[in-house]
Amino acid sequence: MNQEKMPLFEKMNQFQQQQPISFHVPGHKNGNILPSAAKQMYENILSLDVTELPGLDDLHAPQGVIAEAESLAASYFRTDHTFFLVNGTTAGNLAMILATCQANDKVIVQRNSHKSIMHGLELSGARPIFISPIFDKAVDRYTTPSVETIEQALKVHPDAKAVLLTYPDYYGETYNLGDMIQVAHSYQIPVLVDEAHGVHFSISDLFPPSSIELGADIVVQSAHKMAPAMTMGSFLHVNSTLVSQERVAYYLQMIQSSSPSYPIMASLDIARAYLATRTKEDLDYVMDSVTRVKNIFQKSQHWKVIHSADPLKLTLHIKDGVSCEDAAHFFEQEGIHPELVTHNQILFIHGLAPFDKVKQLENAVKSVNDQLKNRLDHDTIELSNLFIKPMQELALSYHTINKHEIVQKSFYEAIGDIAAEAVIPYPPGIPIILKGEVITHEQIGFLEQLIDKGITIQHRDINNGLRVLK
Repeated sequence: MNQEKMPLFEKMNQFQQQQPISFHVPGHKNGNILPSAAKQMYENILSLDVTELPGLDDLHAPQGVIAEAESLAASYFRTDHTFFLVNGTTAGNLAMILATCQANDKVIVQRNSHKSIMHGLELSGARPIFISPIFDKAVDRYTTPSVETIEQALKVHPDAKAVLLTYPDYYGETYNLGDMIQVAHSYQIPVLVDEAHGVHFSISDLFPPSSIELGADIVVQSAHKMAPAMTMGSFLHVNSTLVSQERVAYYLQMIQSSSPSYPIMASLDIARAYLATRTKEDLDYVMDSVTRVKNIFQKSQHWKVIHSADPLKLTLHIKDGVSCEDAAHFFEQEGIHPELVTHNQILFIHGLAPFDKVKQLENAVKSVNDQLKNRLDHDTIELSNLFIKPMQELALSYHTINKHEIVQKSFYEAIGDIAAEAVIPYPPGIPIILKGEVITHEQIGFLEQLIDKGITIQHRDINNGLRVLK
């Protein structure tokens, strides 16, 4: 198939050039109804923000240009079918869980998964068997479960309906996913992968293999994270005889908007074409840029650069005695905005665009180094005892939890109680306390330290404690 084609985008562009008269939604009328202050910024994009008009197809029953665009994506990614998502990878994660799991079904789940995975489990009523990740001292964080843990979980729970994993992690690190998939498939159990940060793995062997290539049954990718798609644009790939493509389509229709965004769908068409047409010269240019940026970041006595499997992810591990919060703040003052800040690491995403503001970055690194000389932080956070058990189940089922009366308690009063809600630092959106698990002293200690260091917690009322079951 001709991967240079962008059938949906081309059809929308052709439609817009005809200067159509709108007697239909949306209400901005092809970008004509706008406050003057917003007109310059929004007028062009809103001229493409149309609805299911003749010739523009329907996301939920594609037979024309959307079907052609999805087929081009499936051909490029080498899948049985690729669905366009306009509600982000969150919608894909929910749909793949609902399509494979029902109430009380056992599901083996990586403990440090995104909150959307947990929400999908709750919506399905499944019974999660959480498998803990390993703490990697080399990078000072929890990474992934081991193959041995997966094997143990499947031996104990061979009747599980699915295995849910995240690959790569937020920092671009990968693991031996292929062996895990083989183990699960030996039990005829499908593997569902949240590959939000790996859409670009398909470009070249400069990057790790995608979980699609490794044999995963359903893979969800955020095209907007590493490819040139609009925010909320994602792909869901089905490549399996163990899951029903029709069930996936059914739940996507249920979960996604009935008025899908055409600009987001067109950007997925554009993103696929962009990925498919990268040349060796394009990638050499990007890799040269990555090397230059890494060399600039390495000029510091206050941090070390951690290299991950994905070369486009650059992590600064802030050394003990230095304030990570201050370092991130100083970078932002210099106009350099990172993707993620934790208590001890700052993640920068280089992306697929060659970096051209070299002098600004050099000046920023020098300025941050100078400002950190007198800004010390002697507090350290102990993480290695956060997930002790290799396997863990919730104390109560989601159905039972939702029938219980809920009370609010201070952090330390809540220790030993069952959490009525998840507690989630964001980003990366991975819960440190799960809804339905018994709250531990270690979790509360870690939570307090994160708050003290200014890490954002996605919680409406965290300063007044936690909601627990009475």
